[in-house]
Amino acid sequence: MTEVRAFRRVVLIIALMNLGYFGVEFAAALSIRSVSLMADSVDFLEDGAINLLIFFAAVWTLKQRSRAGAALTFFFLIPVAAAVWMTVVKIINPERPQPTVLTVTALGALVINVTASAMLARHRNAHGSIAKAAWLSARNDAIANLAIIAAALISLVIVTGWIDIVVGLGIAALNAGAAREVWRAARAERLTLDEAEG
Repeated sequence: MTEVRAFRRVVLIIALMNLGYFGVEFAAALSIRSVSLMADSVDFLEDGAINLLIFFAAVWTLKQRSRAGAALTFFFLIPVAAAVWMTVVKIINPERPQPTVLTVTALGALVINVTASAMLARHRNAHGSIAKAAWLSARNDAIANLAIIAAALISLVIVTGWIDIVVGLGIAALNAGAAREVWRAARAERLTLDEAEG
């Protein structure tokens, strides 16, 4: 199996894993009104879309991949918008999400994201900005899942919804940072191409 075929196979598997778990986490977020789970569930949807796009973009030219990498930046901003919306709703009534559902759902998400991150680790520098986008997305999601689990454990002691709100906004900030990194990688590729063509 060639390197590109192996990479495409990995991102297709990860896309299907992400899209499947999106439904699980989205339902859990709605049922317990959790900002952090909502932000993370939309992130799974975003990751599924990103990995499907990467599956197709992997066989494109370097110039086309550079453009796809720049476009992927905007996918990272979807969970940011979702987290802000849920935060506004939650501030009106900052009740604590059910800690058990929060923890179990976040543990399931962590398993998915650690698996995806491990699968992508060997490819993250081999296919330019699109591979970097996929790996950053999985890595950031694993970090976010750990934060959600910590929030759930803290909320067992401190009965408030504000911890969930802060973690949700932290996930949004993490995605905004990843968007910036992918944009920079795509821009660097574009500048290299322009210099080569010039």
